[in-house]
Amino acid sequence: MKLSKLVGDRFKERPSDCVIDSHALMVRGGYMKYVANGIYSQYMPLRRVCQKIEAIIRDEMDKIDGQEVQFPVALPASLWEESGRYESVGSELLRFKDRNGSKMVLGMTHEEAAVQLVREYGQTYAKYPFMIYQFQTKFRDEARPRAGLIRVREFTMKDAYSFHTSQEDLEEYYDKCYHAYERIFARAGIPETIAVASDSGMMGGSLSHEFMLLTPVGEDSIAVCPECGYKANVEAAENIVENEAEEYQELKLVSTPNMHTIEEVCEFLNSSAEKSCKAVVYQKNSNDEYVVLFIRGDLEANETKLTNFLKEEIHPAEITLESGLHPGFIGPYKMDANVTVLYDSSLKGGCNLCCGGNQDDYHYTGLCMERDLPDAEYHDFAKIVDGGICPCCKKKAIKVSRGIEVGNIFQLGTKYTKSMGMKYLDKDSKEKYPIMGCYGIGVGRLAASVCEAHHDEYGPIWPMTIAPWQVHLCCVRPDNEEIKNYSDGLYEQLQNAGIEVLYDDRKVSAGVMFSDADLMGIPVRIIASPRNMKEGCCEVVTRDKSVREKVALEDVFATVQKMVQEALAR
Repeated sequence: MKLSKLVGDRFKERPSDCVIDSHALMVRGGYMKYVANGIYSQYMPLRRVCQKIEAIIRDEMDKIDGQEVQFPVALPASLWEESGRYESVGSELLRFKDRNGSKMVLGMTHEEAAVQLVREYGQTYAKYPFMIYQFQTKFRDEARPRAGLIRVREFTMKDAYSFHTSQEDLEEYYDKCYHAYERIFARAGIPETIAVASDSGMMGGSLSHEFMLLTPVGEDSIAVCPECGYKANVEAAENIVENEAEEYQELKLVSTPNMHTIEEVCEFLNSSAEKSCKAVVYQKNSNDEYVVLFIRGDLEANETKLTNFLKEEIHPAEITLESGLHPGFIGPYKMDANVTVLYDSSLKGGCNLCCGGNQDDYHYTGLCMERDLPDAEYHDFAKIVDGGICPCCKKKAIKVSRGIEVGNIFQLGTKYTKSMGMKYLDKDSKEKYPIMGCYGIGVGRLAASVCEAHHDEYGPIWPMTIAPWQVHLCCVRPDNEEIKNYSDGLYEQLQNAGIEVLYDDRKVSAGVMFSDADLMGIPVRIIASPRNMKEGCCEVVTRDKSVREKVALEDVFATVQKMVQEALAR
């Protein structure tokens, strides 16, 4: 490909709306263009990166007996009504009607379509197990798309669905996919990706893992224990708190005028957040019923855990006078409001706490949970904290880091096959529901994540396996006949050998040429210039700056060919 013909411009200035480096570099480098909030068009360089990622994924999926299929983008709402998700999934699912008034959705995930495709086929145990996968455009109406391709509304995803007749068979295949994902990320250039236990969310299922690229710009928080190797998304990680036994103090109602926040109350009472019980109030989306969660004052509520426990979506409450609640003064002792009350496990064994008095301008001190609220039931609703107790080894060693989710795998069980009536006859001619697994990778997000992990201030540093081209040939001074003839010949020779070359044949300054080359991020660069030609050589440079050498003109082809082959073989 000649750079003079490549559609898309490159420029120096960082766009003001790009909050992370990968987003800025991919816009500056002519990889993509903004269309609408969370929606981008892709230029040729990004298409080539994504196609190579797809080829790696396809190779690994085929190796574990995957069969590539394709589902529609637009789906009848009736499929989602069968599974029960048409109503349960929130506004992320784009719903619309076609010209005939039929309800439709834009697919944000394709479990329903997968079941619909194979439920007639899979009516006997002899057909199992099998796995189908696709690459497809999806639309998820994200509330806050950001960070370029990291969080978008329209995206291309590889999603795979496996079907099994036993949990043991699912677990065996799940393990195969787990290791296939490790190979995919290593081949794509981010072997440092880690797998963490995660929450299944709207997908459902009993077990799930997310593959995370640890980076400060990531949107997800990951709990890692360096002592035992435990790793989990904070949404799924159990928060463990140990409260020390103390001698009970008298429960007292004290005046706390205009003290609404934990910080204000604790300062006024000369106490600490750890010795307080705070109320976090939500409402159920279905009926606006109030849910009051009591939790230790220094901890944050984990809305994912709360949603999973309630089995329905929630939102922060708007507290009205009719609710019987006193904002800023809500406490668990003698609360008579008609609400759902929950207790976080951080309060179990808690003693001599301060809490709301359930009347304006008053708080209790000396609250002891076992004495004053003996019937309380405790569940884990808190976010795990940095320095917290590891759920696995029980040491205070948890480190919370940020990460980008680049892939996920789920054991779905019979959630979809049962709701959609997919059955098979087993060996004893008894009807049973197949057990499913689900395995996803966002292609564009993976490309952006590799860029985020491997770049410098000048541009991406693409690994050879997914680089848009393998070699960048810079013809400095193409108006010089000798340089032009040599560059043209080398370009043809490399292409004939099956080496992918981006040939900069433009009449621009060396500074512009090298700046654009950095933005393209191609692993190997050949520089043919007047100075080099006088010395009978070309300069061969790698994008990561690890190699910079002058190579005799007659040896350039063989040298570069060897570099490409060795890089691909790693």
